[in-house]
Amino acid sequence: MTLDRLTTERNLWLASVRPDGRPHLVPIWFVFLRDRFWIATGAASVKVRNLMATPMVCVSLEGGNEPVVAEGIAQLHPSPFPADVVAAFMTKFSWDIATDHDPDVGVVALCEIAVTRWVHGAPG
Repeated sequence: MTLDRLTTERNLWLASVRPDGRPHLVPIWFVFLRDRFWIATGAASVKVRNLMATPMVCVSLEGGNEPVVAEGIAQLHPSPFPADVVAAFMTKFSWDIATDHDPDVGVVALCEIAVTRWVHGAPG
């Protein structure tokens, strides 16, 4: 059931830490591929600045009645992005993250989140 949700749900909550120690919590589109969470966002975003300073994150799917929560380590990927991840974003969101400049976010940054611990709802 968890794996189905990781494949079909569109948003997760990403908790990161600002350089001054304050928490930052945002919903964001994601794909789950190769047992990792992948997010794409603007390279100049608060999220990216946070991950560059402190790569430890927590992610959660939106539904609180059946929680899926994981802790992980984020790593930013330079372009060109992995082809399977680009294809997964295109399939799920009709979004080409490989573009040089996205009209909504500018330069796209791709972040891979490797799970270090499933807090709730680990895939079976």
